[in-house]
Amino acid sequence: MSDKASEKKPVRVYVDGCFDMMHFGHANALRQARELGDILVVGVHNDDEITRHKGPPVMNEQERYKAVRACKWADEVVEAAPYIADLKTLDEHNCDFCVHGEDISVGEDGRDVYEGVKNSGRFKIIKRTEGISTTELVGRMLLMTKEHLLSPTSRHNPTSKEPMARVDKEHLTKVSPYTSMSHFLPTTRKIAQFAEGRSPKEGDKIGYIDGGFDLFHVGHTEVLKQARANCDYLIVGVHDDLVVHEQRGGNFPIMNLHERVLGVLSCRHVDEVVIGAPFHVTAETLEALKLQVVFHGDDELVRGPDGEDPYELPKKKGLYMELKSTPNMSAHDIVSRIIENRLKYEQRNKKKEKKEATYISEAK
Repeated sequence: MSDKASEKKPVRVYVDGCFDMMHFGHANALRQARELGDILVVGVHNDDEITRHKGPPVMNEQERYKAVRACKWADEVVEAAPYIADLKTLDEHNCDFCVHGEDISVGEDGRDVYEGVKNSGRFKIIKRTEGISTTELVGRMLLMTKEHLLSPTSRHNPTSKEPMARVDKEHLTKVSPYTSMSHFLPTTRKIAQFAEGRSPKEGDKIGYIDGGFDLFHVGHTEVLKQARANCDYLIVGVHDDLVVHEQRGGNFPIMNLHERVLGVLSCRHVDEVVIGAPFHVTAETLEALKLQVVFHGDDELVRGPDGEDPYELPKKKGLYMELKSTPNMSAHDIVSRIIENRLKYEQRNKKKEKKEATYISEAK
């Protein structure tokens, strides 16, 4: 038998989705799908397809394409993938089978979008990550704005002009098990599944960048990509909830420390994460992590309570390097998108829930 004949054909796995506000639940789905084969092909729907079948996405298609490409389990990305999965798409990309979570995905016609692929036998199910979804995150932002908490009387006043005054909290009490508010329970096993486990090699240039990384988004992945291009091993410090709250105020962070850590760990540009990193980069931090370069974006520097520069020491030592930040892309900006389009997203969630509930009812 020739070497060519004995070579095992790589198993190509296809998974698709909106990947709106790409979070660790999406990343965990890609991780599980990748474990079922050798190459993971990820189809990402465009804005028009999502709006037609589900309602308007929070992040635009270009932002979502970049976010998926930054995930370390995505080998190939198919842009503008069809919302209704079909065998033609699988064959075009030489995929052996399609993977999706346990939750139901229903198209505009009320039918399961994976029906055809399921009937062909080229479909596998992976476990859904409990406690996180784009719908759930939107709900957190709708219910956790500063205006809402500071004006409790306005929540019962339909004429109030405050953004949260007319938010219907009942939209989070769902009859579909797939569109609901829930709580993520962090475990060491989940962190281990996401962690790279690689140590720096001798001679590696070790870099460090820290921050809150709330609502881990494409602005974060782009700056991490730049940082990793300027070192051999990138360590990311993720601040704890109290530090982020002191920095950002309001009701930030939207995501807790463990959720933010998983988001960062899912990024292909990250080698290691410091959980609950100190706000100041101290001599102890530089020495313990053997840092040779400390990165920060060129956006406005957040100073300490007494106006101190948290990067004063690495700057004095000539270890500081500034990177280009993505304009108009921060957790604040994402929350603003949600609040400004509140009614659209409430209607989208209700539409999605109704279709799922109808499908479940008819399937009984």
